[in-house]
Amino acid sequence: MNSGIKTAVILAAGLGSRLGELKNAKPKAFLEFDGIPLIERSILLLIEKGMTSIMIGTGYESKHFETLEERFPQVRTVKNENYATTGSMYTLNEVGKVLNEPFLLLEGDLLYEKMALDILFDEEHTDVILASDATNSGDEVFIETDGSGNLVNMSKEKSRLGIIAGELVGISKISLPAFNLMIGFALQQYNHGIYDMHYEDALVGISRKAELKVTVVNDLAWCEIDEPSHLERAKKIVYPKILARD
Repeated sequence: MNSGIKTAVILAAGLGSRLGELKNAKPKAFLEFDGIPLIERSILLLIEKGMTSIMIGTGYESKHFETLEERFPQVRTVKNENYATTGSMYTLNEVGKVLNEPFLLLEGDLLYEKMALDILFDEEHTDVILASDATNSGDEVFIETDGSGNLVNMSKEKSRLGIIAGELVGISKISLPAFNLMIGFALQQYNHGIYDMHYEDALVGISRKAELKVTVVNDLAWCEIDEPSHLERAKKIVYPKILARD
């Protein structure tokens, strides 16, 4: 079952400054594993799951993503011209100007096993945030849920949260009504001069108006690559586990 979703949005506008020279002057989504960039792995997995439209929100060194449009007819890029001073929600807002259907939302710097997508498609809920058990990877985003397993809050600081359900993976399923609420919340923040806001903030911001189901998966093979220690963990632990499973 794929819930009828045929569209995916990948957020990949960031500078990736914490990786320094490891990026080789490219966006961090182009870090390679066995010669295949992270972004290309995601594209191939999404196509395998039946995605016919894959929209990539770009910014830093966007020309690298534009070459993907030439290779994959499913791919379209939308550039956030203000990527250096805005957060991921602003990039999503730019992509959203041409979105009119439910979609999968992914971060561009993720390495993950294909089961992550299977789980989202198999969920009957229209809005689902994928979470994992503890990774101890550093820089984790922790998720607090209510008694029904719906999103309450997210933070990198455990002390700000109540009962922690898991860690944010960076792959979600978003319905059009929820997305419209996210856009409305973001516009309110922009009206107050707050532009450096991430999509996670918008999800928390609408959590009292929308039921955002948090699905926690134990022992999921995944990682976000934001800094050198993440890349080392990806190469030594996560990628070998993915190869063994996929």
